[in-house]
Amino acid sequence: MGRPGAVGAGRDRFGLTGTSQAYDPRVVAIRADLADIAGAGQYFAPHYAAPMMPSCVLPSAALRVSPSLDAEQTSELLFGESFALLDLTGGWAWGYGLADHYVGYLAADALGAPIAPTHRVAAAEAILHGAPDAAAGGSAILPRGALVMGTVEGEWLATAHGYLPLAALADVGTDETDPAAVAEALIGAPYLLGGRTANGIDCSGLVQLAWSAAGVQLPRDSDLQLAALGADKDIDPGALARGDLVFFPGHVGIMADSANIIHASRRWMAVKAEPLADVVARSAAKDHDPPVCGYKRLR
Repeated sequence: MGRPGAVGAGRDRFGLTGTSQAYDPRVVAIRADLADIAGAGQYFAPHYAAPMMPSCVLPSAALRVSPSLDAEQTSELLFGESFALLDLTGGWAWGYGLADHYVGYLAADALGAPIAPTHRVAAAEAILHGAPDAAAGGSAILPRGALVMGTVEGEWLATAHGYLPLAALADVGTDETDPAAVAEALIGAPYLLGGRTANGIDCSGLVQLAWSAAGVQLPRDSDLQLAALGADKDIDPGALARGDLVFFPGHVGIMADSANIIHASRRWMAVKAEPLADVVARSAAKDHDPPVCGYKRLR
């Protein structure tokens, strides 16, 4: 889609050569009445908008397929993450998460002033305290991956919303070297379609969160991750190593070691580590054919 809001000076009209291209509505922001200006010239829409860039001000906020609390949750925006806002109507914001371009609706009160993050939460969770004191009350609990902006005061980070212990944070741009450890820390977390936190997470959200900590930003859904990365089906499963990704139809997990996979499983309704051979066998029984597994090493 190009850079959000990219538009030449004085350009308020656009021409479309040939037919409008096919697109994936999960990652291309187009509605019947409006589209992201980055798609002008590729996709037809009666109106285009250049997005504003607010940040999420709640610990996490559900991204939904339509502007309703009853609508399906497809993803989640974490505290401090940027949202490309294209429309704000009736208490709902429509646009996409800037990191992965995933499109949907957020409750408008989840968004606030943009920030320039200095740190990210590197622990499973971090309590936002009212004062730089472990005994001070906490106003919120921020999930792993949340982005924050502040100044260091001793062993604390002072932010506009309160104080966070530096021990739970990492500098933005400091990448972790073991994404599988991120996934392991979430073992036991409940399964939630569209979730990205320890309060609920799905298979692709787990992989996305683990590898983003290592500085690799993956798409949101497992099929999009597979398409972006490609996969080598000829790798001997016995040669798999910690951190490798294994793709199944509609599913993905990350290897804990050469034999065991960590994944957010609908079967167990939780993040679980188990033998890869067991997951392969279940997939084969379900599909009545050998599973189509793709293996991807991101090192």
